[in-house]
Amino acid sequence: MSASADDRRTMAIALGGATLISFAPLFYIKSETDPITGAFFRMIYALPILAAIVWFQKGLDPRDKRARNLTFAAGLLLALDFIGYHSAIDYIGSGIATMIGNSQVIIVTLSSWILFGERPNRLILLSLPLVMLGLLLISGIWDQDPYGSDPVKGVIGGVVAAIFYSSFLILYRFSNKARAPSVNLQLGATSGAATGLLIFGIMPLSSVGIQPIDFSISYPEHAWLVLLSISCQVVGWIAITYALPRLPAAHTSFAVLLQPVLTILWGIMLLSEKPSLQQIAGMIIIFSSVIAVTLFGKAENVESNSS
Repeated sequence: MSASADDRRTMAIALGGATLISFAPLFYIKSETDPITGAFFRMIYALPILAAIVWFQKGLDPRDKRARNLTFAAGLLLALDFIGYHSAIDYIGSGIATMIGNSQVIIVTLSSWILFGERPNRLILLSLPLVMLGLLLISGIWDQDPYGSDPVKGVIGGVVAAIFYSSFLILYRFSNKARAPSVNLQLGATSGAATGLLIFGIMPLSSVGIQPIDFSISYPEHAWLVLLSISCQVVGWIAITYALPRLPAAHTSFAVLLQPVLTILWGIMLLSEKPSLQQIAGMIIIFSSVIAVTLFGKAENVESNSS
């Protein structure tokens, strides 16, 4: 297979994965479960499938014990991301919550500056106040009739999700320097997420708005969670984990940005979500900033420049 044909195949896998993941908020809303219950069973239903795939493939996993532990730890961070993300969906709708969560592109870049000395260019620094303005518009503090049951709590949940998703991505990537099979990585991170969600789900956190896990199995609620787990947590994430490291930067950017756009469309078309004009303006500002950072943002290694 030629290089160009291989790139097209990998791009198709990435776009397919992004499309599947874009349905995740829709399936979660349809399940009518609370944030931590939906997230927990999303992981639990995925684990045996992922374990079966790993066993069936019997592929070599070149990671050492420390790297595998780091992948598991990344999953613990992912648990906090899902609690914030699902809460934001409940408070402010799937489209807006997803757009806020995707501001992680900027957070990851700023974190890399602090942790690894990779100094961002001016475009990245200018995008930060724009994102803050977008969040204020989405929160509805200047809006007479904002969309959502509690837009302010929705923005807080979305920001929490973006912070912990950024932390997850940094640790997840760092744990895979040896380029392990994507399904092995997904199994480790999903195990960590399920463990973290179980811990938080049995803690008395009702005072901060986090309900305990509902362990009762009901239909059709859990049918939606099974669909969410198989399509998004297993197939979608394996496709993304496999494809993105193998794509050119420009193709990666397009694949990453497709998911929030589709989620917004599903929210409007399938869930009748109707953000206010101010909230739409906030989403446009955030999305424009994310596009700019994804396509044109650059980071330079401070140490290499100073030597």
